[in-house]
Amino acid sequence: MRKKEPVSHIMSTHLHTAKENDTLFEAAAIIRKFKIRHLPVVKGKEIKGIISSSDINRLTFGRLFEGEDDADEAVFEMLSLEQVMTKNIRTVTSETTIKDVAEIFAKEDFHSLPVVDGGVLKGIVTTTDVIRYMLEQY
Repeated sequence: MRKKEPVSHIMSTHLHTAKENDTLFEAAAIIRKFKIRHLPVVKGKEIKGIISSSDINRLTFGRLFEGEDDADEAVFEMLSLEQVMTKNIRTVTSETTIKDVAEIFAKEDFHSLPVVDGGVLKGIVTTTDVIRYMLEQY
């Protein structure tokens, strides 16, 4: 196993993002359309926050009860993306080692980390990326 391999080798660089002034409807649509679990929220190329599919699911009732889509719509109209997204997020650089990222995931309650170099969002790494990397080693 390569101990000093940078996270840039496993991070996703083809990113879907939401703009900070997008609505919750728009963010939820991106998450559902592309079947992703973590959506960075950006202003230009600078990351401002992140919203997850779990965050969206906590707000919605439509998946629990048949015919409750109106309730989801009302919740999405009452709240803004900025109110729901996680702000002041933990980030790593593209040179952070995969081992260090794995340790962050093991010790803290994160399932994704935006990869930022020089204040610019370059990618995202998830627990799934780390697990796949570990499996390739065996």
